[in-house]
Amino acid sequence: MFNVVTQPDSTLPLLPRNMADKRRSGVMSDSKPTTKAETDQEFLSQAGVGVLLRGALLKLVEARSEDPIGFLAEHFSNLASETDNSPVGGSDGEHHCNVLEQQQLSRALWHIGLAHHSQRSAFNSNTRVAYDLLKQNGPRRRGGAGGVKGRVYTELLRGLCSEGGLSVTASAPLLQRIHCHDHEAVPFELFRQGVLTCAVFADYIRKSQCLYAAVSSCPERAADRVLCQAVLGTLQEALETTSAWADVARYLEASMKISPGKLAQAMAEAQGPDRGGTGSTMDAQEFEDTAAKLFLVRVRIVS
Repeated sequence: MFNVVTQPDSTLPLLPRNMADKRRSGVMSDSKPTTKAETDQEFLSQAGVGVLLRGALLKLVEARSEDPIGFLAEHFSNLASETDNSPVGGSDGEHHCNVLEQQQLSRALWHIGLAHHSQRSAFNSNTRVAYDLLKQNGPRRRGGAGGVKGRVYTELLRGLCSEGGLSVTASAPLLQRIHCHDHEAVPFELFRQGVLTCAVFADYIRKSQCLYAAVSSCPERAADRVLCQAVLGTLQEALETTSAWADVARYLEASMKISPGKLAQAMAEAQGPDRGGTGSTMDAQEFEDTAAKLFLVRVRIVS
């Protein structure tokens, strides 16, 4: 009689002793494993990702950017840099403060530029975000309320004018009227008014450039002075219909309401038979400067 020796089947996996024992006894682990979906959801919730994405999408819809990917990339880049405000000691402290201030100014300009000033609700909201960002290290005013440093406020206005396409020469008279002293703590309402004035003034100057193009028969030659003075007179009449204490944006609206018919009438009267041409001309810069003065005399000086 032969003894039969059973060899283990090499095709079956070998289980660890404890697992094999559990299988033989028909009992496996009775603890419920945490699913990956639950883990991911908890992570996103704890990290606040939903809030971040919702805020980014609201900003995108508000700005109506033509480059959504680029907009979102810049948005998250700004958010990331806002969290990198760790203090630096030693000899590099002052340099770090200067760098941080420039970063804050850049982010404030970005927030303000998300909406045109005609979208007043969104514009005011973005201006508030910029103000809160810049006042973090600002001085304290009477009563304990903080504010944005006057120097930082003026620097922001200068940046707004530059981004609005205004030259240093064009923006200088405006900044002289609305700037604040370096040591001052600027309250929000003054901050908002200054930001709005710069945005409106930039649009107004572009409007005046369009008016000059309308009277200039040839871009290479200066326009007739009589025609320019007639158009500037029409612009002045439009501005004078607005109250001196009105919202600064009303001045821009008044200039926009100059109808083509009224403009043509003023030009026709200037070229009438009893008003022979003087041969004198006015270049684009002189026209722009004169138009700017009509606006600036209506801007209240910040004392």
